[in-house]
Amino acid sequence: MSSLFDRKKMIKRYKIVAYAILAVGLAVLVKVVYIATVERSYWMDVADLFTKDSVEVKPVRGNILSSDGRLMAGSLPEYRLFVDFKAGGDENEERDSLWNVKIDSLCMGLHEIFPEKTAAEFKAHLLKGKAKGSRHWPVWRRRVNYSTYSEVKQLPLFNLSANAGGFHVEKFNARKRPFGSLAKRTIGDLFGAKDTAKFGLELSYDSVLRGKPGKIRRQRIRGKNLNITQIDPVNGADIVTTIDVNMQDLAERSLVSELKEVNGHVGVAMVMEVKTGDIKAIVNMAKCADGEYYEIKNSAVSDLLEPGSVFKTASLMVALDDGVVDTTYKVDTGSGIWDMYGAKMRDHNWHRGGYQVLTLPQTLEYSSNIGVSRIIDKYYGKNPEKFVEGLDRIGIREDLKLPIVGYAPPRIRMPKKNKHGQYVNWSKTALPWMSIGYETQVPPISTLTFYNAIANNGTMMRPRFVKQVVKDGQVLQEFQPQVIKQRICKEKTLREIRTILEHVVSQGLGKKAGSQSFKVAGKTGTAQISKGVSGYKSGTVSYLLSFVGFFPADAPRYSCIVCIQKTGLPASSGFSAHVFHNIAEGIMAQSLKLDVADARDTASILVPDVKNGDLLAADYVLSHLGIPTNKDWSGSYADGNPVWGKARTDVSDVVLSRANGYAKNTVPDVKGMGARDAVFALESRGVKVRLSGRGKVTRQSLAPGKTIRKGETCSLVLEL
Repeated sequence: MSSLFDRKKMIKRYKIVAYAILAVGLAVLVKVVYIATVERSYWMDVADLFTKDSVEVKPVRGNILSSDGRLMAGSLPEYRLFVDFKAGGDENEERDSLWNVKIDSLCMGLHEIFPEKTAAEFKAHLLKGKAKGSRHWPVWRRRVNYSTYSEVKQLPLFNLSANAGGFHVEKFNARKRPFGSLAKRTIGDLFGAKDTAKFGLELSYDSVLRGKPGKIRRQRIRGKNLNITQIDPVNGADIVTTIDVNMQDLAERSLVSELKEVNGHVGVAMVMEVKTGDIKAIVNMAKCADGEYYEIKNSAVSDLLEPGSVFKTASLMVALDDGVVDTTYKVDTGSGIWDMYGAKMRDHNWHRGGYQVLTLPQTLEYSSNIGVSRIIDKYYGKNPEKFVEGLDRIGIREDLKLPIVGYAPPRIRMPKKNKHGQYVNWSKTALPWMSIGYETQVPPISTLTFYNAIANNGTMMRPRFVKQVVKDGQVLQEFQPQVIKQRICKEKTLREIRTILEHVVSQGLGKKAGSQSFKVAGKTGTAQISKGVSGYKSGTVSYLLSFVGFFPADAPRYSCIVCIQKTGLPASSGFSAHVFHNIAEGIMAQSLKLDVADARDTASILVPDVKNGDLLAADYVLSHLGIPTNKDWSGSYADGNPVWGKARTDVSDVVLSRANGYAKNTVPDVKGMGARDAVFALESRGVKVRLSGRGKVTRQSLAPGKTIRKGETCSLVLEL
């Protein structure tokens, strides 16, 4: 035993191994200390080359949705394509040889994906970047979508790893609008290069939509980037707007069509839901250099123009509400021209002799400048402050505080006096002209809000553009309809004004806005547009042509305003009234429900013609249509087994009679059947079918009862 195992020799060997391990350990320890102290700064610099701390990760921007949840603006990934010609190192011979071999096929592939550029042009472009040794050479000048990026990624060289082929991308969250330019100025847009909001709801609700960026630590390990999340990005929430896509499209098409017809240069159309103040459609069109119309400015909320005759309703409402006049009041308008403190006030028909004496309702129905201004001047001329206070009371001066960048509140000045009791911002002509819509600046949305209050039994609602903020199916915030003024005037005043506005459409100047299917109430407006210091008479005259109202007048659901700016004659508010008519008719048609009984007359066919064939199927359809069937059999369509027979239409019902069946090896009689039943009856027996015509089967080439031979074909002729 001792001869086989020498304990002393083994101990020596163990000591040698132990000392060796200890020496290696000490060497490693010394090296670690050396690196951690002497070489620390060097290795930290090396680590920085492979590691990036706090790289920002962009969140996904929230969507903008229509009132019924349809996507109006959403984020989709887009990519910029680049090549790194130094990937894998400066002396990467394998990479360079691959480029020399594959560049022609690569450029042919790029040409097929981007046909605007030839393969030769792509080759020259890439070789230029290769000669410069660029590490970030653009393959294509614009961003591409994911589908195009995937195609490019499959091309030779580009299908290799970034280290081998050099192909890499920059990813962006691009904003896409499935409905194109529809409501573009209201929905908004982004600066593409920076992914930051430019205008519209995109800008107003930017803090909600954009979310919060995250951070990652990017470290390069074995030729690959490893991302270590430090802070997760928080994606933006979605906002649900009040916009109805169908109404928006209808309003846009109606407005653009009229603008082209009358050669208008700016057009606005808005639809508001009466009870809630929801903006269901908002269109802002301007004629551009190419002769087409685009949304380039939100004129509906930002244009401060003198509204013209649509303002007369507010003037007479103040007078009626103060009780200084009533609907029986009469005013002399003369021959259409009246001297107002040295200035000539004219009615639109002055050249035809004017209207002479009008009642108060008629001054609105015929839009008499003289009639309205004389009433207001008579009762408020010595105290114009009271008139403007009345405008405050009815809400026409209200700052709506809209969440739209660029919104401008109305500008209707209040008379002011100096210490001597003299007016400093007022003249004797100011009030007469203010009463008919001059000397004021009111954006279209303020005018619409006022008329919407008339439709809403005197309750003024704040225009609402956004209903909810939602995320992952959860409602984070809800914006309820807001009441600005519970009551803009007395109930009696409201009834009188609504009746007058109905008469404006039914028997006054607003007839073009009317409908034969429902009542419409509203007011026309025509105003000359001032050209700054040049006033109203600097060359060719420009006009603002308006119509604002609500429908159905007896139970208002929607209010609408249409404004058209054009230069030169003809200039009629009927242009805007025609657009209003088309919008109102289109909206009401969407919810129109007709009773089939209304279509019944002496010539009506109330019982349909039923084909022969599967009686179960015929009985199922007829019973659901409420048509009685007289049948001599029983069964259920749900069982799936056909009952074959004939159908005969009677005066008030359909007689369904079961026919004698045919054996599986004989040709059935399919005359009188529809194509589906006839084909089933024949092909289930192994007979091929050839069809011609449509309607019922009138002829069949194989006689009924004939024994079927394998492979036979039966030709069927169908006729109505």
